[in-house]
Amino acid sequence: MILASTQAFVCSEPVDMRRGVDGLSQLVDRAFGRDPFSGAVFIFIGKRRDKAKLLWWHHTGFLLLYKRLEHGRFPHPHTLSARGMSMAEVAAFLEGIDLTRARRIAHVSASRVA
Repeated sequence: MILASTQAFVCSEPVDMRRGVDGLSQLVDRAFGRDPFSGAVFIFIGKRRDKAKLLWWHHTGFLLLYKRLEHGRFPHPHTLSARGMSMAEVAAFLEGIDLTRARRIAHVSASRVA
């Protein structure tokens, strides 16, 4: 449903998980300086780091995904916000994979096949 090319952004500060769609969409403008209707996925992590919400505008309305961990914690949001996330990384994040320990292979700019 969400394309792999969709950008994802993590809020660098913990967020009150009582916020709903309206509160989080207002926070997108203040925290990210971005338009909540842009089609990007915005990720918010709670203070205890056991809850996360993802906000995404899809054509006719917002989709709000909420995940509560029964064991363990999400990485500190400041660590995740320092770099952008791909949708593959978002999927891994939701699976409980600690992305702070992963490293990316450098992108290659190729102009022709050898």
